[in-house]
Amino acid sequence: MAAIVAFVASFIYLVGFFGVDFVQSLILRPAGDVWTAVDEDDEVVVAGADHDKILLKEDSRSSPCGQALDCAPVVQKPKLVDSVVQDAPKEKVIEAVPSAMPEEDEEIIKSVVEGKMPSYSLEAKLGDCKRAAAIRREALQRMTGKSLSGLPLEGFDYESILGQCCEMPVGYVQLPVGIAGPLLLDGREYSVPMATTEGCLVASTNRGCKAIFVSGGATSVLLRDGMTRAPIVRFATAKRAADLKFFVENPANFESLARYFQQVQLIRKAPEHQVCDRGEESVHEVLLQHGRCDGHEHGLERSPNVLDFLQSDFPDMDVLGISGNFCADKKPAAVNWIEGRGKSVVCEATIKGDVVRKVLKTSVEALVELNMLKNLTGSAMAGALGGFNAHASNIVAAIFIATGQDPAQNVESSHCITMMEAINDGKDLHVSVTMPSIEVGTVGGGTQLASQSACLNLLGVKGANKELAGANSRLLATVVSGAVLAAELSLMSAIAAGQLVKSHMKYNRSSKDVTKVSS
Repeated sequence: MAAIVAFVASFIYLVGFFGVDFVQSLILRPAGDVWTAVDEDDEVVVAGADHDKILLKEDSRSSPCGQALDCAPVVQKPKLVDSVVQDAPKEKVIEAVPSAMPEEDEEIIKSVVEGKMPSYSLEAKLGDCKRAAAIRREALQRMTGKSLSGLPLEGFDYESILGQCCEMPVGYVQLPVGIAGPLLLDGREYSVPMATTEGCLVASTNRGCKAIFVSGGATSVLLRDGMTRAPIVRFATAKRAADLKFFVENPANFESLARYFQQVQLIRKAPEHQVCDRGEESVHEVLLQHGRCDGHEHGLERSPNVLDFLQSDFPDMDVLGISGNFCADKKPAAVNWIEGRGKSVVCEATIKGDVVRKVLKTSVEALVELNMLKNLTGSAMAGALGGFNAHASNIVAAIFIATGQDPAQNVESSHCITMMEAINDGKDLHVSVTMPSIEVGTVGGGTQLASQSACLNLLGVKGANKELAGANSRLLATVVSGAVLAAELSLMSAIAAGQLVKSHMKYNRSSKDVTKVSS
C-alpha cells in the first residue's frame, strides 16, 4: 500500500514539474481538420472586413521591402479574394479594387499611386502604349478620386503618338467634324473639314461656300512662303551688335550664310536675314523657305549652324537663346501682321447682286457699310492687331484641329483683314481676305494621326507632294483662306440681315431638358 501511495505522489509531482499547459496540450489537442478550419478562417479575416487593421500593421514597417518579398496589400489582389469567396460569408467580402484590372497590372498601379514608379515611364517599361495609358488612367482615378468614365480610352492608336504628339495619355477627346462646301477655289472644288463644337459655324461657312460657288468661285494668290526664327545674342557694346547687323546684311556674306541652310534638301531658296538691335543685344531673324512642313523644326535645326558660323567672325558673341521672340511664334505681333510668317495669302471673289439677295438675304450696300463700320472702324477703335475681320479664328481653329495643325498657331494664323466693295455700278460685291501668316504643314506632328490624315486626304493634300516640294502645304493654306472668305461673307450677311441671334438660337442651343439627362 505504501508503494502505491508513493507512486501516485511521484506522478503528481511529475505533472506539476512539466506544467498543466503541457498536460492539456496532450489531452485536449484538436484534430487535424480543426487546425485546417482555423487556417481557413484566418485567411477569411485577412481578405475580409477586418483586413485594413492587419494590413495597416504590416505596412507600417519603416524598413523597405526586400525584392523577393511580396509586400503588396492583399486588398490589391483580386485573385486572393476570389479564392476565398466560395467559403467565406458574403458579408465579409468587399470590393478590392475600383476597376477590374489584371493582377499583374494591379502591382504596377500600386507602384504609380505610391510614387515608386513614374507615370511617364510606363510606355518604356511596359513596351505597350495602350496598356500604359490604361494603367496611368486607373492610377490617376485612384489618386484623385475623380472618375474619367466619360473620356474614351478604346479605339485609339497610342503607338502613333509616342514621342511626338502627346505625353502621358489617359484617353482622347472626341470632336465632331463637319463638312463645308463644295468650296470652288481656283477652279477646283474642295470639301472643307471643320472640327468644332460651336453650332452654326459649319452651316454658316457652308452658306458662304454656296454663295461663292454660284458666283463663279474664288481666286487665291500666295504672296510669300517662309518661316522665321529669331535667335538672340549679346555683345559687350552696342557697336559690336551693329557690326553683326552690317555683316549679315552685306550681300557678300549672304551666300556664305545661305550655304548652312541649303544643307537641308527641303529648303529651296536662300534665307533672308534681318537684325534688330536692342542696345547691347541683337535679335538675328532668319527667314527660310521651307517645304511640306510648317518650317519650325527646320528653323530650329539650321539656326544653330548659322550662329556657329557667325561666331567664327564674332568670337565675343554670347548666344542667349535660339528664340528671342522677334519671330513671335504663337503670339500676336505687328511684325507678323506686317511682314508675314508662314504662308501669306490673299483670297477674293465677286458675289453677284442677286446671290447676295437670294442666298445671303441682304444687300450689297448693307454689307459694304457694315464691313466698314465693324471690321475696319470698330477694330481700329479697339486697337486690334491683325483682327480686322469678323471671326477668321473660328474657321482657322476648326480646320487646324481637323487637319492636325498646331492649334496654338491659330493666334498668328488668324491675322486677317476683310475688305468689301461695291462694283459694277453697285450691283455686285467684291470681297477679299488678306492673311499674312498662315502656318500650316502636311507632314509631321498631328498630321500623321489617322483622323487628321483622313481630313488631309479629303482635301487632296495628305503628306508630301512628290512632284513639287511644299505644294501641298501651300495648297492647304489657300484652302484655309478660301474657307475664311466664305465664313466672313456669311456671318457679315447674317449680322446685316439681323439673322445672327435667330440662327444661333436655332443651331447653337439645345432643346433638351438637361435636368432629365443622366450624368
